[in-house]
Amino acid sequence: AVSPTTGQFLVNFTITNLQYSSHLRNPYSAKFSATARVLTALLDQLFKTTSIHSVYTGCRMMAFRPAQKIEDTGVDAVCTYKTDSAASQFDRVILYHEVSNRTNGITNLGIYSLDQESLYING
Repeated sequence: AVSPTTGQFLVNFTITNLQYSSHLRNPYSAKFSATARVLTALLDQLFKTTSIHSVYTGCRMMAFRPAQKIEDTGVDAVCTYKTDSAASQFDRVILYHEVSNRTNGITNLGIYSLDQESLYING
């Protein structure tokens, strides 16, 4: 049996109602952990409703970073998916549109407000 291979894609976006702080820079802080946990759950919910739902395996928060505006926080996540099935044609353009539709035109992700111009998906 061949072990399933995985592909990954990067997701970047900016949250406009989460102020960046030094606690978010430290991956071992309680603030980082709590924020990462909430965002990971929200991204899981989101991607499980898209065309990659059957192959999606999860996202991991890589970093939070200061954004252009002081009250904003940039988010970098790496997400993975299985590439061993015929159904796993990863299309970042389609995925981008699906994410856009499910976030009210890139304005909302759960409790977070998003910067509409900030979504980037790199396959």
